[in-house]
Amino acid sequence: MSDRSDAYKPPGWRAVTPRLFTTDVAGLVRFLQIVFDAEGDLQADRPSELRIDDAMVMVSDGGGVREPMPTCLYVYVPDADSIYRRAIAAGAEALEAPTDMPYGDRRAAVRDQWGNIWQIATRRSR
Repeated sequence: MSDRSDAYKPPGWRAVTPRLFTTDVAGLVRFLQIVFDAEGDLQADRPSELRIDDAMVMVSDGGGVREPMPTCLYVYVPDADSIYRRAIAAGAEALEAPTDMPYGDRRAAVRDQWGNIWQIATRRSR
């Protein structure tokens, strides 16, 4: 069995980290803080690094090299219904009301002001 040291990545980071490109970094960072209780602050000179539960998300303007592009992220939260309502209150568009899915998740979906789709889920049972 080989040694699987995590020295190749920052402490607490996963191997795959979503990076969202937007023309309104401050607005998207604030949205993530309000809706998902994201921890982290706006950074002016580098990508903003935000922690949502046990995951990291980077937000930046792409530095003139990458164009803003919407994405879709599936986020597990303790209470999909309350986070869905919080997202709507923060200006997101409702796409799917919270619904029990046949695979055991209670899931909702919203589109934020920057075009990103957030599927918000709580695992119920299987």
